[in-house]
Amino acid sequence: MNTANFPWLTTIILFPIAASLLLPIIPDKEGKTVRWYSLIVGLIDFALIVYAFYTKYDFSNPGLQLVESYPWVSQLDLNWSVGADGLSMPLIILTGFITTLAILAAWPITFKPKLFYFLILAMYGGQIAVFAVQDMLLFFLVWELELVPIYFLLSIWGGKRRQYAATKFILYTAGGSLFILLSALTMGFYGDTVTFDMRSLTLKDFALNFQLALYAGFLIAYAVKLPIIPLHTWLPDAHGEATAPVHMLLAGILLKMGGYALIRMNAQMLPDAHAFFAPVLVVLGVVNIIYAALTSFAQRNLKRKIAYSSISHMGFVMIGIASFTDLGLSGAVLQMVSHGLIGASLFFLVGATYDRTHTLMLDEMGGVGKRMPKVFAMFTTCSMASLALPGMSGFVAELMVFVGFATSDAYSSTFKVIVVFLMAVGVILTPIYLLSMLREIFYGQENKELVSHQALIDAEPREVFIIACLLIPIIGIGFYPKLLTQMYDATTVQLTARLRDSVPTLAQQKDDALKVSLSAPQIGN
Repeated sequence: MNTANFPWLTTIILFPIAASLLLPIIPDKEGKTVRWYSLIVGLIDFALIVYAFYTKYDFSNPGLQLVESYPWVSQLDLNWSVGADGLSMPLIILTGFITTLAILAAWPITFKPKLFYFLILAMYGGQIAVFAVQDMLLFFLVWELELVPIYFLLSIWGGKRRQYAATKFILYTAGGSLFILLSALTMGFYGDTVTFDMRSLTLKDFALNFQLALYAGFLIAYAVKLPIIPLHTWLPDAHGEATAPVHMLLAGILLKMGGYALIRMNAQMLPDAHAFFAPVLVVLGVVNIIYAALTSFAQRNLKRKIAYSSISHMGFVMIGIASFTDLGLSGAVLQMVSHGLIGASLFFLVGATYDRTHTLMLDEMGGVGKRMPKVFAMFTTCSMASLALPGMSGFVAELMVFVGFATSDAYSSTFKVIVVFLMAVGVILTPIYLLSMLREIFYGQENKELVSHQALIDAEPREVFIIACLLIPIIGIGFYPKLLTQMYDATTVQLTARLRDSVPTLAQQKDDALKVSLSAPQIGN
């Protein structure tokens, strides 16, 4: 079979969406058939992702690969255009991995199972499309597509305040999406030619003031999704009401869309504006790290505590993007993948703990580690990964961002010292609130009322399997980061060089170094 011209990415995107359309006609009242059907669809699509990238993707090539383009509205140069490079490929793999595990995590769902799995599978394709599409208007459409399933997953299967959380989510994210549409239309119609192709837009010569306006518009949209303080308040509310599989999708994939788009649109397409906004990103990143860590420490609700922890960790992504170093940008991408794995594991365990205790308030827990040793062991291991214990992926990612920013020559020494100090404070706060959380849940005296009214059974094999699947890459990347970094190094190095050329002082350093190397005597001549 000749697969050289096979539309791999289009198939990977459309297969779960098409499969979801068959769910309503499957004869199944209790949901047993549809959950197996959905899991098989998820596994097949993930297998297609792995096969396509393993056999067709060249890690040494920094450009787009697996490119497909089909005409849609030719008058506007609007096409179904997809492709993958080092920025998108790891996140496409992450999406397939986390979504498949989220389907398995949804096994206990019995209320309207057909609708639930329909939304999960439709979202599967939509999320992959966000990372793969190479047309600005198409990007806006798929960005909006993945909002609808999350809204219904929150509003139908959420907690007591699910309607409030779902409405707040859709208002924040849809409001931010308007800035994507306006900026995309403005970029597309700029100049003599009308195009929405991202590669063509990257080559357009935008005036600096125009770039700054576009950058600000995109930043607002992606600040909501990342999320960046103060546009973050929808996330704790959404996590506070979500079920375990929806938690995994929110923490594991949705937040990464903001970081990916910030690199793809803001940094790659508007490099001159990025040079002006980079210090702002650094400051916002520091605020995310410190403020969210302190807020997480003060939370008594377990879900909200982990949600603010996620916001804190995403601050490292912003600092890495703004570092103007290969190491810093590489650390930002690694942090997105690492947090996707760690965040999904922690929120799944939060859901598993709630299913047994029927409470999220830390004050009402205590001593349950005696009754649930497996849950205790898994929760502790995943918390160690979140607090960046050496040997875990979080440690490598945060260390790369630290060193990348500290060695950057784009900022003054004073600014770097202040930022690195504040980042270190955030790193110190993280183990404080995570270890205190473990102490309040699992250590100390048992809550007699909780123990007498709830069956605190230990983790079942399905739950152990899900956490094991997440811990294998977390530990594997922690001990051998090249497992992941080799996938995107060529792309991030090329992008960093482009970003450095946009900073006059760095570009001058590059020119001076080139002149010195050309004028130096050659050995052997």
